[in-house]
Formats: sequence, structure tokens, C-alpha cells
Amino acid sequence: MEMSSTTTVAAPPARRKLPPLLSLTDAAADRLRALYAKGDEGMLLRITVSTKGCSGMSYLMDFVAAPGPGDEVITDKGVSLVVDRKASLFLIGTTMDYEVKGLSAGFTFSNPNEKGRCGCGESFHV
Repeated sequence: MEMSSTTTVAAPPARRKLPPLLSLTDAAADRLRALYAKGDEGMLLRITVSTKGCSGMSYLMDFVAAPGPGDEVITDKGVSLVVDRKASLFLIGTTMDYEVKGLSAGFTFSNPNEKGRCGCGESFHV
């Protein structure tokens, strides 16, 4: 007598789509276009997360001529910038904005991964 066995293989669960690594508001895209058109033409803004400040981490930005090994190039609203590979896990779903308030102006980050910020607002923790 022959015995046959039936093996059922379950399909892997569907993967949830991750939010974009980083997105730009219109104001941030416009400001980057203006910076790139001026003295930083041919350069890319590079965003890094560094250990710094009272809460432990801080956003750092500088201009680079080209992405480094492992850097991710993000293009949103027709503008490209670079994210350090080590910062990627901390930035998933982040929105970068450019705000003008009174006598100050600068890029700000709305990061859903942040669990808190220091009192001065210069650093965060996840």
C-alpha cells in the first residue's frame, strides 16, 4: 500500500510597505533649489544623524560633491539630497521642512521615530 503525504506550504505574509525614507515639503524643496542654484551648484545636501546633545542624537547637514559608499540618494519634488546609510533607520518616514520664524530660518525635521527632544530642541532620542 502506498502512502502519500501532502505538504502544505503557507505563503509568506504580505510585507507592509514602508513609508519613504525622507520627504520634502514644498518650502524645503524650494529652499534646496535656491541653494543649489547659488554657490552650491553641483553639490548635494547630505543628512547625517550624529551622537550629540543632551538627548543623544542630532541632525547634521553639509554639502558634498557626490554620495559616499552606501549613501542613499533621495529625490523628492525634483530635488535630490543624500542620506547617510547609518542615519537611514532613524529617518524612515521623516519630513524635512524649511521654516522662517521671526529673525531665524532653517530646515526642520518632523520625525515619527523621535521619542523626545531636549529642552533647547537641538537633539532628540529614539
